Amino acid sequence: MKVNKLNIVIFIGLLAIIGVIIMQLFLLSQAYNFERKELDQRIHFALQDVVQKIYNDNQSNLPITNQIKKVSDNYYIVNVDDVFENNILEHYLRTEFNKVKLDQDFEYAIYNCATDDMVYGNYISANGKPQKKCENCFTKKNELIYYFAIRFPKLKQTYANDLKQYWIFTFVLIVVLVIYVYSVILLLKQKHYTALQNDFINNMTHEFKTPLSSILIASNYANSQKEISSNKKLSRYIQIIIDQSNKLNQHIEQILSLAKADSNQIQLQKSWVDLEKTLDLIKENISLKHHKEVSFVFKDTINIEIFADAFHFYNLLFNLADNAVKYGNDTPEISIAAQSESKYLKLIICDNGPGIPKEDLPFIFDKFYRVNRKDNEEVEGFGIGLAYVKKICELHHWHITAKNSESGLCIEIKIPLKNISNG
Repeated sequence: MKVNKLNIVIFIGLLAIIGVIIMQLFLLSQAYNFERKELDQRIHFALQDVVQKIYNDNQSNLPITNQIKKVSDNYYIVNVDDVFENNILEHYLRTEFNKVKLDQDFEYAIYNCATDDMVYGNYISANGKPQKKCENCFTKKNELIYYFAIRFPKLKQTYANDLKQYWIFTFVLIVVLVIYVYSVILLLKQKHYTALQNDFINNMTHEFKTPLSSILIASNYANSQKEISSNKKLSRYIQIIIDQSNKLNQHIEQILSLAKADSNQIQLQKSWVDLEKTLDLIKENISLKHHKEVSFVFKDTINIEIFADAFHFYNLLFNLADNAVKYGNDTPEISIAAQSESKYLKLIICDNGPGIPKEDLPFIFDKFYRVNRKDNEEVEGFGIGLAYVKKICELHHWHITAKNSESGLCIEIKIPLKNISNG
């Protein structure tokens, strides 16, 4: 498959989002580990202080060995190695946990050497509400005598709650990735459909051109025969066939030109084009096409050469002039002016028509868009002329805009001065 800019952009965008999500998951893992370690340290310090207080009460020296053993994330065994009372232990546990701000539910059990069994102490709820106890969750440690076990039943839930904002960020990123992938799929489908549409248009127009050419050749030959030319009615009918065939041929050429522009098949052959000669040719052809007098006013267009594709530049200006006549008044007037600025030459093409409604103005360069008018049925076209004009401007790296003036519609084309020569 051919690799183009769109595929590269899609691939890079996908890699970037996946990379961000991997980083977010890594940060989430790091935050989880940090939160667990920090909470573990607070529990350890609090239990160490509880043991210290018990030894102080018994007026004994605290052993050097580590007396706190973490069995699992939420289960600890504390080897006091000295006598202690149940009530005193619970009081110390509450006090020390409050000191380190350990707002956790916990339950504890004490080993009774007389019965050789773990005696359940109590369940202390952080919110004061009664909770389900788990008396069978405490196991004996055979090598110890004076010890107690403590369990934090909601510790894992606390980890999740403390990392709530990280989970939200991760969820948002995953949603963004899903939306991105879905958008890319839709974009690729749309691109595929557009390619199929262009292929269909190209094939269809080419299929039309072959019989149309035969019709024009036969009609022109028939029109030159004495039997036809001597019969005014037949001659008029043949001329209608020729005129309508020429119009159909022009529509087909427009569709082909736009299809080529959309598929980037147009290869510009740039050269220095004389603006005045091009405008004179357009003036002559416009009058011949519409069979009526069209008033042209040229201002400051003499001795200007433009570095452009001569064929497409002519078509561009011809389309604009043709639209000015089709949508202008009964006595069309077209004004074409060239204005120099600091970095650009502005070509301004104005007509004397009614202009474009304000709500339609931003869309007139869109393909197949036609402004709602009373005379739409009378005026021929598919709404592709201005789309072709804009595409040619883009290929030349020119800027085109449209605006209403007091006299009608004005099209403005900005051409960089590096493409201008004053002959």
